[in-house]
Amino acid sequence: MKIAIYSAKPFEINALKKANATEAHELKFISEALRENTVELANDCTGLAAFSNDDLSAKVLNLLKKAGIKYLTLRSTGYDHIDLPHAKKLGMRVAYVPEYSPYSIAEHSVMLMLALNRKVLLANKRLRQFNFELDPLIGFDMNGKTAGIIGTGKIGGIVAKILHGFGCKLLAYDIEENPKLSEKYGVKYCKLDELLNSSDIVSLHCPLNDNTRNLIDAAAFAKMKKGSMLVNTSRGAVIDTEAAIGAIDNGTLAYLGLDVYEKEKGLFFYDHSNKKINDPLFEKLLSYDQVLITGHQAFLTQTALRNIAETTLHNLSCFEEGKDCENELKE
Repeated sequence: MKIAIYSAKPFEINALKKANATEAHELKFISEALRENTVELANDCTGLAAFSNDDLSAKVLNLLKKAGIKYLTLRSTGYDHIDLPHAKKLGMRVAYVPEYSPYSIAEHSVMLMLALNRKVLLANKRLRQFNFELDPLIGFDMNGKTAGIIGTGKIGGIVAKILHGFGCKLLAYDIEENPKLSEKYGVKYCKLDELLNSSDIVSLHCPLNDNTRNLIDAAAFAKMKKGSMLVNTSRGAVIDTEAAIGAIDNGTLAYLGLDVYEKEKGLFFYDHSNKKINDPLFEKLLSYDQVLITGHQAFLTQTALRNIAETTLHNLSCFEEGKDCENELKE
């Protein structure tokens, strides 16, 4: 089958080629993101592999159907960017990558915590200026601090494991509790308000849906401890960015670590170094010393890239052969 791979990035192409050695598909790498005006690039393809910043709205899906696309797979765990009911209505089969390396994202989350706490960027900047004074670099012991984990799936569970190793007290909020986390790491499940009220560190690991969009808004920030830390490696829109800026300004947030941003589409994954970014909110975030942002790279390990590539091509092979696919998304 000929497969259109949209938003193909240099860092993943080799992994996809290696994975295809056993699948023998014809891969068409398209650097452009999937949009209404780029659908025509897939005209000669039957399958399509989309990235998290591609547009899979009903309008684009209609165009893909006319172009001859029968099978879709997402190179991501999240699937909030596809109108899944409409895809099913069009008779398209859709799959995703349910997990690629939960360790990669969990470890990146804790890295953000440590880098913010111990002011690693500021320390490195001052050292390069041969300023070895320590006064502005005071951090805190993670041991004994209370960490609240929102979303305790595989990624959140690994974060709990790591933070338990640091000696943190662990709170969790999820619609589905995992008793094994309580048994192994002493995780206490509680209501969201209690978690926000009690946590020194809050780490987000929930999917984006109608219930979690802007879950951390002005009202949520008002319930958090003064001087607390918030880390988000899930989806950008789980946090209301304007409210987060307000929480920094009023002292609620002393630390904010982000690998995602609610308006990242068209911004992250591209080189804008010679362009002006017309995004006042993002520019405001960058102006704070206590904010650390990475460009949606938490997943970016060799293990994760290999697993994404292998699962992506496996999904499409199952569809082509008319087989059941364990990763197929249902309505």
